Amino acid sequence: MSGEPRPGRAPAPIVLLTDFGLADWYVAAMKGVLLGLAPGAPLVDLTHAIPPGDARRAAFVLAQAWPWFPAETVFVAVVDPGVGGARRALAARAAARSFVGPDNGVLTPALEQPGAEAVAIDPARLAADPPSATFHGRDLFAPAAARLAVGATLASLGAAVADAVRLAPERPFARGGALVAHVVYVDRFGDCVTDVTRADLAAYLAGRAAAGLRVRAGRAAIAGLARTYADAPEGAALALLGSGGRLEIAVRGGHAGARLGLGPGDPVELSWAEG
Repeated sequence: MSGEPRPGRAPAPIVLLTDFGLADWYVAAMKGVLLGLAPGAPLVDLTHAIPPGDARRAAFVLAQAWPWFPAETVFVAVVDPGVGGARRALAARAAARSFVGPDNGVLTPALEQPGAEAVAIDPARLAADPPSATFHGRDLFAPAAARLAVGATLASLGAAVADAVRLAPERPFARGGALVAHVVYVDRFGDCVTDVTRADLAAYLAGRAAAGLRVRAGRAAIAGLARTYADAPEGAALALLGSGGRLEIAVRGGHAGARLGLGPGDPVELSWAEG
């Protein structure tokens, strides 16, 4: 298998998602490998600020971003607390895009797509030397991603697998007349994204006016559903459907997570009141 681009085919974009941060050389080393094997490939940093080892947060971030990239984009997700252990290294193909990462659930957003396929990457198909035991991002995932970016097939990287790890979805549940949800992500603005989707909210309201919605989140009791962040007075808490199609808790001009005492995993309760 060649690392050279196919004639007439430019390398596909490669998107990196890691928990490496930017203080060390790890991201740069991965990019060096990618540029060496896929010269000219556009490299995009999705984020390198995932909390160390937090595969669930990485999967959530990947799910928010991948649909907005063009077909044939290759995503490399390296959040890998099991590096060097028994976990497999995966390459997957879904929705006309490719995904590379450890078999720990980080690739769940790809694996749950209709028709998704996955293989266990065979290091012997990538290089003559075995990868280091502690830096598979550089020695295993980056070479696999580069080869996919220049046109290699999924099957050329390893044998098919049907039992790849998938993270159980975080879903709201009914309790009495309420809908109990949870914060799944807090962004840098402090907005708290929940596991309530637009469809979940519509099903709960069942035709009732959104003005009757009541939301309890941390130290806030919120009435109604805002359309945008500017709908609340400065410093006030509000609930709205964000750009990702999920219910968010925000504070206008402030950090909702800090102001309301909310973080990932904390409960958010929805109810409805007449009038």
